[in-house]
Amino acid sequence: MNQRERARLVVTCPDCAVRKAIDDVNEAVAFHRRHRAITGHDVEWERAELEGASIPGEDLRSVIAELEARVEGGVPLGLVTVAMGERGMTIGETLDAVRELRMEGKLYEPRDDHLRVT
Repeated sequence: MNQRERARLVVTCPDCAVRKAIDDVNEAVAFHRRHRAITGHDVEWERAELEGASIPGEDLRSVIAELEARVEGGVPLGLVTVAMGERGMTIGETLDAVRELRMEGKLYEPRDDHLRVT
């Protein structure tokens, strides 16, 4: 097993088989944005071993509300993509759904790439 295979957080592009080990959940969002801008492909979590129990809730807003009770200062967008990845959504699909909720005024960003429900 090499260093990348042991990483706690790994994102991958199923279309071009690119894998990236990262240290912080929001690095996955940055990687997704760069990769999509260059290739047009979506990225998904291959591995995300986070501390704590799984997050209850079915819809995006309830998941963010649950995470908000566990994280101070806003929920990192990357953490939201991990929780929604467990529900079958890719990082791009989650970011699109977050954008829709933000446009409807149901979410806001207290700082870049961190979310809170309204």
